Amino acid sequence: MRYRSVLSDRIREMAILVVAVHWGSRFEREAHEAVGRTAGLTEDELAALREGRVPELADPAERTAVRTAAVLAREGRLTDAEYGEAVAAIGERGLFELTTLVGYYATLALQLRIFAGEGEES
Repeated sequence: MRYRSVLSDRIREMAILVVAVHWGSRFEREAHEAVGRTAGLTEDELAALREGRVPELADPAERTAVRTAAVLAREGRLTDAEYGEAVAAIGERGLFELTTLVGYYATLALQLRIFAGEGEES
């Protein structure tokens, strides 16, 4: 999945940033903002993500993936309609990869809070 992802670099980085912001993980956010810039994310897109908003994205797959990542981070599940929208936009494999990213980076954020003393972000 890491080397043969169906998700674009931009989608992966935006999803990671959604999770980092949701869990207040400054380390994840700062690290992946840098990677996101390399993947082509603009400063406006990064600012929107930092504020917990979905950026203005022309690509429907990107918009849907970011919205889906936010719902997964917040709710931990998708409605049937959200599932259908995600599969239509990024495919079943893309959704599987997206849920894996959200879960992995949520776990990492937890570990950083516990073991690295990252604590609450202001």
